[in-house]
Amino acid sequence: MGSMPAPQIRPITSVHVSTKAMPYNHPHPSLEVTGGALHTFLPALKTLSRPYGPFPVIGWNCHVETIFAAFFRSLPDIKLKRECIRTKDDGSVALDWISGDHQLLPPDSPVLILMPGLTGGSEDSYVRHMLLRARSKGWRVVVFNSRGCGDSPVTTPQFYSASFLGDMQEVVAHVGSKYPKAHLYAVGWSLGANILVRYLGHESHSCPLSGAVSLCNPFNLVIADQDFRKGFNIVYDKALASALCRIFKKHALLFEDMGGEFNIPLAANAKSVRQFDDGLTRVSFGFKSVDDYYSNSSSSDSIKHVRIPLLCIQAQNDPIAPSRGIPCEDIKANPNCLLILTPKGGHLGWVAGPEAPFGSPWTDPVVMDFLEHLERASSNAFPCFSDLKDVQQISEGLNSLEV
Repeated sequence: MGSMPAPQIRPITSVHVSTKAMPYNHPHPSLEVTGGALHTFLPALKTLSRPYGPFPVIGWNCHVETIFAAFFRSLPDIKLKRECIRTKDDGSVALDWISGDHQLLPPDSPVLILMPGLTGGSEDSYVRHMLLRARSKGWRVVVFNSRGCGDSPVTTPQFYSASFLGDMQEVVAHVGSKYPKAHLYAVGWSLGANILVRYLGHESHSCPLSGAVSLCNPFNLVIADQDFRKGFNIVYDKALASALCRIFKKHALLFEDMGGEFNIPLAANAKSVRQFDDGLTRVSFGFKSVDDYYSNSSSSDSIKHVRIPLLCIQAQNDPIAPSRGIPCEDIKANPNCLLILTPKGGHLGWVAGPEAPFGSPWTDPVVMDFLEHLERASSNAFPCFSDLKDVQQISEGLNSLEV
């Protein structure tokens, strides 16, 4: 191609792509695939040509699927080595690496940072399955356990939040300094996905990551909060609030004699996530109210600023991350973003595919196809896409790649 100018055409945001442009596969009609990066990345996602088949009975109801995945999905046995790092404000986060990989893998092996959901950590089954799959492909994997999560120590009277990006920035910088020859990537689930996408938007022109994946992202926390307090969702709300309270009570002495607007008794005995956020989180991070905190911490506002390859995977029937909160138009307008919307899946479920019902989620092979595609391209000095012209110049060449 050289310096030949790219033809001026409109962005491609429809899944109906000609076979000439897409020689490898088409998304199956059971999946909705869209985004400004559709033409660029769809050829790499081989599994999307097959139908999304929810596992019988379990996958037919979003609540059954969500609960089944949380309690009955297998938990891979992996030996981890913990590294605790002290943050600039004297806080602490825990990084869990696969034991021995610092000696077994070459220094330029791609590094994948995993970001679990609210109260989640390296002990969660969906995290372990992703960790195992990436490691089997030769990737170096690390789980980022936020303050208080995964038994990460709490050393200051402050937890993490959907709004706070400081720990993410420090973790990425730390991991990058340990492996300066490697490309860095990140995968986030639920609240971890929200923080990840906000980070991508905030860093924008200077993001050190080469690619990222967002799964079950609530995107619009105001909408998510509204649905969280309705019907059966109240069960999830109470369960997460209970988990937050358990973490809080482990470190309650740090929060004694907190003045100002803090309501420590409310946080310690919260019956809902909203109560916990009202008593502690929104005050810690300087918000006037819980609604102010949610509206200013939503990653839906960040999509338009993302300038690295980003794959978003959501379930149409997710009870905790409502599909109506997905910023579809911004994803379609951004030449770096791709969205896969599955008809079923629940929240952190996706009990479908060849390993269902007890094995890894349906999403895992899709995620690895995407990341491996980026890593192959990165090794050939594949640039980040700053505009549609860049996408069109490169995407023509991608069709000749072996994916």
